[in-house]
Amino acid sequence: MRLFIKALFTVIFAITVTLIVSLLIVIISNNHILTFNSVLSGVMLILGTLLIILGLGLIIYTNKSFLKIGKGTLVPLDPPKNLIVDGAYRYVRNPMIIGALILIFGEVLIFASIELFISFVMIFIVNHIYFVYSEEPKLIKRFGEDYIEYKKNVPRWIPRLTPWKMDEK
Repeated sequence: MRLFIKALFTVIFAITVTLIVSLLIVIISNNHILTFNSVLSGVMLILGTLLIILGLGLIIYTNKSFLKIGKGTLVPLDPPKNLIVDGAYRYVRNPMIIGALILIFGEVLIFASIELFISFVMIFIVNHIYFVYSEEPKLIKRFGEDYIEYKKNVPRWIPRLTPWKMDEK
């Protein structure tokens, strides 16, 4: 039951950040969904929809790793107790945020919104600064040499082509 509550809270948090905030930006900026009135808008709608599905899938997949392997959530108040170096984390250190960014970029395409694009860029910048100056030093303190080795072998933003294994030193 506790795991279910954690999972539910995590999903609500992710949906709030990636969908509701974006929807508010769209409403406030008076943007409207694209219509199929040209080939470009059709391609943008289809690509945007596919990116939203891909991003949402990656968020759900990585949240599952946080809950099952890490024994925590994406919320800083309940961080993972175990270092996660499995699944998508074998390719890139921040797949959950990458999933969120992919989803938001899909929204950018669907709404053709400069305001959402600015939000996308700002979310990336803020997260990059947070990871470099706050999260990664805390992870080094919490997980020591295991995290340092992981950090040396797995890139922050651009995925590896092959999965990394912890014993691969």
